Amino acid sequence: MSYQHQYSDGTKIHFPIGKVVCIGRNYAEHAKELDNPVPTEPLLFIKPGSCVVPLEGGFVIPTDRGAVHYEAEIGVLIGKPLSTKPSVEEVLDAISGFAPVLDLTLREVQAKLKEKGLPWEIAKSFDGAAVIAPFVPASTYADLTHIDIRLTINGEVRQDGNSSVMLNPIVPMIQYMAGCFSLQAGDVIFTGTPVGVGALNSGDELILELPGASSFTSRVK
Repeated sequence: MSYQHQYSDGTKIHFPIGKVVCIGRNYAEHAKELDNPVPTEPLLFIKPGSCVVPLEGGFVIPTDRGAVHYEAEIGVLIGKPLSTKPSVEEVLDAISGFAPVLDLTLREVQAKLKEKGLPWEIAKSFDGAAVIAPFVPASTYADLTHIDIRLTINGEVRQDGNSSVMLNPIVPMIQYMAGCFSLQAGDVIFTGTPVGVGALNSGDELILELPGASSFTSRVK
């Protein structure tokens, strides 16, 4: 299934998928669970739009490159261009929606690359490495510092986080990102994952949600 941005009511969003801008280790407890140092400044990386797939209908994971780890995150859809030093008001005006998303990682591949001091793209940007659910409108949230994210796998809650404990809150995070490279309509921000990451397996049944705003059931094919 090809990917197109859409709202949770089925309405298609007219701008195409752009890049996916991610922030790593944005929850201190997640950094600790992987024995990583807590960063002192935002740790950014980019996934190409070509690796995005929809959550609905199920998705496929690689089976020949070691463990594939899930990382549930709050996704932010950018609807207007942003560049160097946008104001808080400009960032808020540019946000079109929010969705629960999965940042998938080839964890063993990533570990080997990190040991050699090499880039992570092979572990983070494979086809299907960004799984995105439909968005709810930006107006759903009056307070971006209190957004829940939850992932349930096979009936067990694996991740349950809230934007209130992000090391880099959503608006300052996007301001920082726009200062590094321009953001365009159709780009999606992955805002970091809370503690509880682990391996996915074919046949897993998932519920990915922004509790109180949207909830989606899917499966690993």
